[in-house]
Amino acid sequence: MKKILLILLCLLTFGCGKKVEETIVVPEPEEQNMNVKEKIEIVDVNSNTRPFAVVINNTSVAVKVQQGLQKAYMIYEVPVEGSLTRLLAFYKDIDDVKIGTIRSARHNFLDLAFEQDAIFVHWGWSRFARDQISSLNVNNLNGLSDSSFWRENPEGLSSEHTGYTSIAKSRELAKSKGYSLTTDKGLVFNYSLEEVNLSEKENSLIANNIIIPSSNELNTSYVYDEANMVYKRSVNGNPHLDHETKEQYTAKNIIIQKIATSSIKNSKYWELGLVGSGDGMFITNGYAIPIKWSKADRYAKTKYTYLDGSEVLLNDGNLYVQLESTNQNYTIK
Repeated sequence: MKKILLILLCLLTFGCGKKVEETIVVPEPEEQNMNVKEKIEIVDVNSNTRPFAVVINNTSVAVKVQQGLQKAYMIYEVPVEGSLTRLLAFYKDIDDVKIGTIRSARHNFLDLAFEQDAIFVHWGWSRFARDQISSLNVNNLNGLSDSSFWRENPEGLSSEHTGYTSIAKSRELAKSKGYSLTTDKGLVFNYSLEEVNLSEKENSLIANNIIIPSSNELNTSYVYDEANMVYKRSVNGNPHLDHETKEQYTAKNIIIQKIATSSIKNSKYWELGLVGSGDGMFITNGYAIPIKWSKADRYAKTKYTYLDGSEVLLNDGNLYVQLESTNQNYTIK
């Protein structure tokens, strides 16, 4: 806005009064760009606190009793045996959250926890995960033996769907076990203080509806809520609701990461191609764009780049990384 100062000057010429208007423009201080924040709100990017990576039950039965996912700053949906998926949810600098239901570990989940030096939280394990957690000395909390877990059964489900924990209890137990609660590893992603607008990028496409065939049992989908600039998450066509709050889960950022999957010989368990490179899509604010990903080894951070090689920056908000097998096909429209 500009203030307009009107100064009326009266000049007398030959005894005749003449009114002259002069407009003086006085500029105000430059307005701030309201789309630029002073700091990231979803997670403290300067904090050296270790995150917790929590394995979440994600069968069609378990989905309806899930709690606490909206308070995670990022969540992976990970393929497992039986063409099912589990979630791996990351929490940092937050205590007031109850999380469930907790399920058993798979060895591939460790590759994702290692990226951020997270304390690994699970209830049981496959034999491959058990052996690697032991041999690699992974800082972990296990519902089979540790005190930071409990059972609840509000929907009368079988016992494997009833395990819960909280970050407050997990932090207390981790401290008592002598685990370091700080790390210099940092986050996987960097964030943009200004809203990321993919519509301005080459190869971008409208992304109001995303359908991801996560498994034989589950289809994950997202619908863009333009008013709130987030994606509403659904499972099998039904809104994905928090059991306690009854609110629908949402995502600000979505990454579809295509990976190779195979069965381990003489085993029902899967091997996931998380190390190496591949293709994907980055989705935010109603648009999607092709990306590339690469990971040098299981301890390295995965790098996500646009096709021109520049880094993918996330919008300030939570993230779902949908790990999808290369033999499956997502839909974006």
